[in-house]
Amino acid sequence: MLKYLQRLGKALMLPVSCLPICGILMGIGYALAPAAMAGEVNGYVASGAAYTIGFFLIKAGGALIDNMHWLFAIGVAVGMAKDKDGTAGLAGLVSWLMITKLLNTAVVTVIMPSIANNEDAMLAFGKIENPFIGIIAGLLGAACYNRFKDTKLPDWLSFFSGKRCVAIVTAVVSIVVAAILLFVWPIVFGALVALGEAIVSLDAVGAGLYAFFNRLLIPTGLHHALNNVFWFDTIGLGDLQNFWAGKVTGDMSLTNAPITWSLGMYMSGFFPCMMFGIPGAALAMVHCAKSNKKKIAIGLVGSAALCAFICGVTEPFEFAFMFLAPALYVVYALLYGIFAFVTVALGFRAGFSFSAGLTDLVFSASLPAAAKTLLIIPLGIAAFVVFYIVFRIAISKFNLKTPGREDDDDDTAAQDAGATLANNDFTAIAATVLEGLGGKDNITSLDNCITRLRVEIKDYTLVDEKKIKSAGVAGVMRPSKTSVQVIVGTKVQFVADEMHKML
Repeated sequence: MLKYLQRLGKALMLPVSCLPICGILMGIGYALAPAAMAGEVNGYVASGAAYTIGFFLIKAGGALIDNMHWLFAIGVAVGMAKDKDGTAGLAGLVSWLMITKLLNTAVVTVIMPSIANNEDAMLAFGKIENPFIGIIAGLLGAACYNRFKDTKLPDWLSFFSGKRCVAIVTAVVSIVVAAILLFVWPIVFGALVALGEAIVSLDAVGAGLYAFFNRLLIPTGLHHALNNVFWFDTIGLGDLQNFWAGKVTGDMSLTNAPITWSLGMYMSGFFPCMMFGIPGAALAMVHCAKSNKKKIAIGLVGSAALCAFICGVTEPFEFAFMFLAPALYVVYALLYGIFAFVTVALGFRAGFSFSAGLTDLVFSASLPAAAKTLLIIPLGIAAFVVFYIVFRIAISKFNLKTPGREDDDDDTAAQDAGATLANNDFTAIAATVLEGLGGKDNITSLDNCITRLRVEIKDYTLVDEKKIKSAGVAGVMRPSKTSVQVIVGTKVQFVADEMHKML
């Protein structure tokens, strides 16, 4: 299970790598156009050259940030496909469209009219387009591709044989999954809403619990259930709405109910974690990365940390490790809970309309409910240090596979850097290797990294290592009874292409 999650984590690297620049664009955009965030209630003007440029940048960044579930559906499908074929990406998109279309509120209220009278269920299906569903769609697309890409149909249906049938099968499977989610999704969502309602009365402890569950549920998209309890008016609380409306504790809220809680307490705790905690954790990952991968780690988590600091977009950082090291992600969520409790208890109050980054902090600091905003400095320093220490100790002690520490193709590339073929007759080499592997009927999958052929086989007794080596390859490794790796060198792609043709 852990290895499967780590494979999923690697598959997410491609879509996640698109997100940091979008978050930075949005942060710059909000700095130029604060009216797009706070409206004109604070005297910000929604006009002029700066506003126009800022608004343009906000929409450019939001193009991917707001639609990352699409990226996950396609990216996960391609990443989890055995041969990384684009057909799997199409299947993932088909699954995403099928599930989200069947489970949007307009459809489910026709299928089950009683849902229209259930506020929790309506809220649940209103949030069906989320990263969790995108990942599910991607996994369904990849699974259907891996299983049915070689399907042979009768002659009269031969046009739909092979890869052409993958999207069709995926659509059918997705209908079944959507039917299951029709009953499961609102139950789970409703349970989390009830949880949120239960912890409202716990003051600072409740704020800490909320922050913990908020981060913990990010991979599933179910954090929206809690957000609607605390930030909006699902139960008449509306911490975010009332904060930006210029209210203070003791006022009448936007729903004409008295504000009895400390306004801003359900947003304030996120600021030290997102602005400073994530950069601390990112630095720990860079320091723990393998020497030949530090630049890669800096590029990924460094840009993600900058994104979190400026505008509070945390998904590029979180999805970069949550599946590679799920236990560490639980610790990460726990740190949010602890800092949210401490922040609220100390009286720091700030709010956000987008997320808890520098831009929101600056623009919310002048609002009536803001308090002790300069505490962000000691709180931020503490968050940076604690996140760094906890992450560095956990990664090192338990050998967690965070970005830059994965057991991936870069390691084998370094080991096999000097490997060369005896000649450049790639067709002959491929034919000999294939024969040594027991023939095409003994092969279940063929892939390659930078220097090696990676082959999955049926019967290990049919493998003839001497025959394989006679092709002029540098070596043969057998990690398991069903796996063979042939060390070819940097020209491996040409040999793999010829073998694919033979298969």
